[in-house]
Amino acid sequence: MGKAKKPKQVKLVVGILAKDKKLFDIVEEFLTDKFGEIDYRSPVIDFTYSDYYKKEMGEPLKKRFISFKKLISPEALPKIKTLTNSLENKFSQKDNSELKRRVNLDPGYISDSKFVLATTKDYSHRLYLSKGIYAEITLTWRKGGFQPLDWTYPDYRTKDYINTLSTIRNALTSQNCNAL
Repeated sequence: MGKAKKPKQVKLVVGILAKDKKLFDIVEEFLTDKFGEIDYRSPVIDFTYSDYYKKEMGEPLKKRFISFKKLISPEALPKIKTLTNSLENKFSQKDNSELKRRVNLDPGYISDSKFVLATTKDYSHRLYLSKGIYAEITLTWRKGGFQPLDWTYPDYRTKDYINTLSTIRNALTSQNCNAL
């Protein structure tokens, strides 16, 4: 019989999507107040993979990933997603009596073996965590690199995203080696 044990700490990653690049710095300030020092900030990547956010957020959209020096427990993900949802609301604006987001925040984490994204949307490949939050394994680490799955979003399949997330995973493995 297997023995239950506490999970290894993981690296918190947040994808920030916005039209106005000034929002990256403002959102990062809020996130560092909650999660501490940022240890990686990706270059800004053009978001051209989908029109899903166009009506609400406009265009052209840009994305940046950040990760944090302090590791987290995987069980913190629902609380983090709830916080990022409230930040999205904080930066939203009314447009013809409709509240529209100006920023979309995608929190997740990287472990040695996978990249996990938090979401509020249920689907067959997502597991319920708590507080109305689900999680999906978006990428798995196999054969020395991140590999997409059948349901992986098109942007997370790209070289830019995979290279960025691999760099963050390398920082995690370095942290784990230094902790020994």
